[in-house]
Amino acid sequence: MKKVVIVIYGAIAYIIFLIAFLYAIGFVGNIYLPKTIDSGTEPSLINAILINLAVLSVFALQHSIMARPKFKEWFNSIFNQAIERSTYILLSSLALILIYWQWQPITTVVWNVENKIGFTILTGIFFLGWLIVFLSTFMINHFELFGLRQIFDNLKNKQTPHPKFQTNYFYKLVRHPIMLGFLIAFWATPVMTLGHLLFSSVTTLYIFIAVKYLEEKDLRKHIGEAYEIYQKEVPMIIPFTKK
Repeated sequence: MKKVVIVIYGAIAYIIFLIAFLYAIGFVGNIYLPKTIDSGTEPSLINAILINLAVLSVFALQHSIMARPKFKEWFNSIFNQAIERSTYILLSSLALILIYWQWQPITTVVWNVENKIGFTILTGIFFLGWLIVFLSTFMINHFELFGLRQIFDNLKNKQTPHPKFQTNYFYKLVRHPIMLGFLIAFWATPVMTLGHLLFSSVTTLYIFIAVKYLEEKDLRKHIGEAYEIYQKEVPMIIPFTKK
C-alpha cells in the first residue's frame, strides 16, 4: 500500500510539473492566459520590483538548496529516497506557481518589434527555446529527471541506479542545454517590457551563478575526471565559446 501511495504521489508531482511548465510558456510569452508576465493591475514601481524579486528568490532558494547533495542525504535519511526527486519537482513547480500568482507587471516598454518578419522570427526563437528545454530532458533521462523512474522502480522493489554521465546530442554542444533553452525563451520576445526585462535579467544571473558555482562543483565531485575533461571540451551554456 505504501508503494502505491508513493506512485500516486510521484504521478501527482509530475502532473503538477507539466501544468507549471506549460503555463510558463504562456506566462512568459503573454499567450492566452488569465495571468501573464505583463497582465494585471500595475502597482508602484518599487512595490512591483520588491514583490517580483521576493518570489524569484523563493524559487532560487528552493531550487538551489534542494538540489545539493547534503540536502538529498538529509531528506533520504528521513523519507523514502524514491520520493526525493518527486518532492523536488513538486516544490519547484509550486514555487513557479507562486511566481505566476504574485508576479506584478511593469509595463513600460523597453523594445517593441512591430515589423512582421522580425515579430515572427523572435516568436519562432521563443518557441525554439522551449523546444530545446523539452528535448534536452529526453537526451539524458526524462523520466528519471522528473522522478517517475524512481517511484516505479520502488514499486518493483528495485533500487534506481545513479544516473549515468551522458553527453548525447545537445550535450555535445553545451554542458547545460536545458538552461540554454530557458535563456533563449526568456529573452526572445518581440515586446520587452521592464517587468519582463527584470524577470529575464534575474533568472539569467541566477542560472549562471547556480550552474557555475553550485551544480558544476557537485558534478565534478560526483563524476570526477570525466567531467573535468568534459568541461575543457564543451562550453557551459553558450555554444561555440571556450567556457
